[in-house]
Amino acid sequence: MAAQFIPLTTWEERPEAAMCASAAAFYEEVRRRRTVREYSDRPVPRDVIEQCLLAAGTAPNGANRQPWHFVVITDPATKSRIREAAETEERAFYEGRAPREWLDALEPLGTGPEKPFLETAPVLIAIFCRSHEILEDGRRTPNYYVTESVGIATGILITGLHKSGLVTLTHTPSPMRFLNTLLGRPSNERAFLILVAGYPADDATVPVIEKKALAEIATFID
Repeated sequence: MAAQFIPLTTWEERPEAAMCASAAAFYEEVRRRRTVREYSDRPVPRDVIEQCLLAAGTAPNGANRQPWHFVVITDPATKSRIREAAETEERAFYEGRAPREWLDALEPLGTGPEKPFLETAPVLIAIFCRSHEILEDGRRTPNYYVTESVGIATGILITGLHKSGLVTLTHTPSPMRFLNTLLGRPSNERAFLILVAGYPADDATVPVIEKKALAEIATFID
């Protein structure tokens, strides 16, 4: 069945000066965002998480299949099980699976197999990619541009949480199939990443890093 179309009424034109000011303000806002590994156990308002998830759900995606699912975990016992399983994979990574070049790249950041933030942070959001839908009669219908779509939604979610006053960390133990088992997710979903969210610990620190200049990340063809 063909989609129905309606007039675009949500776009608002702005004067060029206002556009430039808004873009600059947005850059100044998001450049404050930092990945944080030390968390307070202070609870996060559920409404904040819900609104940010709704924002993530507006992301552009292939054929409007919306091939994502977000599992929000605040239960201490579940967080503990996730940490235990993740650290098992991380130890295997650091002690054998990781190429030397990767370990050398991680060394300045001080990361290792221990992931206490998976228990300390008040919120974990396990993000899943849904490769296909399963119809009531058992037939499968594929989703499209799944990884790209979920990646965009995740970016919006991270930005929304930052804008709300929280800090985040993207964690990707590999493999992550244990999340399907621990969280009861179906076989047509695969874990994309664990997003850690909450308030920073009072003594939280972040590494001194530099971001590439515009000329290094963009090319303009006029």
